[in-house]
Amino acid sequence: MTTQRRLADRPRPGATLGEAVTALRSARSAWRDRQRPGHAAAVFPSRGTVERVVELLAEALYPRRLGLQRATPDDEDRFVAAKLAAAFTELEREIGHEIGYWQTEANATFDADQAATIVRLFAGTLGDIRRLVDSDVEAAFLGDPAAGSTDEILVCYPGAIASLHHRIAHELHQLGAPIVARMISELANERTGIDIHPGATIGERFFIDHGTGVVIGETAIVGSGVRLYQHVTLGARSPLGAARRGPRDRFARHPVVGDDVVIYAGATILGRVHIGAGATIGGNVWLLTDVPSGGVVVQPEASLLAPGAGHALRDTLVAAVV
Repeated sequence: MTTQRRLADRPRPGATLGEAVTALRSARSAWRDRQRPGHAAAVFPSRGTVERVVELLAEALYPRRLGLQRATPDDEDRFVAAKLAAAFTELEREIGHEIGYWQTEANATFDADQAATIVRLFAGTLGDIRRLVDSDVEAAFLGDPAAGSTDEILVCYPGAIASLHHRIAHELHQLGAPIVARMISELANERTGIDIHPGATIGERFFIDHGTGVVIGETAIVGSGVRLYQHVTLGARSPLGAARRGPRDRFARHPVVGDDVVIYAGATILGRVHIGAGATIGGNVWLLTDVPSGGVVVQPEASLLAPGAGHALRDTLVAAVV
């Protein structure tokens, strides 16, 4: 019996509006008691507001291409200043909500100006963020013969969109706003299908070609000039709690990828594997061990059968299944 059929056969008694409200209150209470009995609900950062912050920051970083600003340099500076002022105001409020949440969760106290301090320090990283995204866009232009211009890459390419989000999210993660940072990374995931944890450290000239299905874990370290193709995973060996783990596995559980490495589509690299500089990882490779600098790891090449041999192979496989 299929899952759909089983669900369809389950009794579904009707409920009045009041009964539905009561049932939801009971479910909420049970959930909150399992998390922490008597825990008071706290304010939480808003995904919608964080999304607006990213849009404002993107327009400030690229006023002509993403902000559609057409004016003199002085006017451009005023445009950037206005976008940043709006972004910083909303960002400080959402980080304040995150800090309030952590205070409630950990029963701890943070400085009253902690959110403002984080935003001020983040503002100091914007020049570096712009330069890193520029290097990513240039790497994509050099690496993709189909690209017509760097502007096309910045506006259209999922790898560039994911890179811009990650560069922002990573700085906020490092400065102590992990929830806001994670929201930013998930916004990129929704738009591009590229899932980069904000804790991952990624060097300059990072190029994700196509990109759908790429996953990069929290403690991954990626060098400069690295190129990834779609459906590449830089992941951990097993979820926490599923196996005995020491400190190295807990805090350094994702791959380290050296400079100028190319990883082709569908490759899965798990654990604290070290990939040496200049190495090449072929498509659909499952890798759990280190690779030396300049090394090449590939799957056996598919075999071309002689005409008619395919029918005999098919008959053998069918007979084996039967």
